[in-house]
Amino acid sequence: MDTNTVNYKEERLSYYKVLIGLLLLTAVTFIQPHMFMTESTFMAQMLIAVIKAWLILMYYMHLKGEKLIIWMTGFSLFIVFTFFAIVIGVDVQKFQFQDESHITSSATPMQTADDNAAAKTTH
Repeated sequence: MDTNTVNYKEERLSYYKVLIGLLLLTAVTFIQPHMFMTESTFMAQMLIAVIKAWLILMYYMHLKGEKLIIWMTGFSLFIVFTFFAIVIGVDVQKFQFQDESHITSSATPMQTADDNAAAKTTH
């Protein structure tokens, strides 16, 4: 007796459920910025995107039963994220152009333009 039989009606039903879930999450993606969590739209959109990506990976790419692949991918992502956080942390601590950067400088753009104009007239 073959124990590896698949009930295609049940499997098709699960794919339809995932499809409906993805469509609902897509609708929430469009509705969310106007209805709820308007202060943290980016985080809400990223959470919805991660859930949708997880559903697609697990069901449509058939990774639901692949525990080793999932754990190894998660571990690899953790290592890369940790390395990225360390490199960015060290880089921020040793940033040497703080006064010249338009991002970290305390001068407003108008003050900088006035200072440049004054420097040109003195020469």
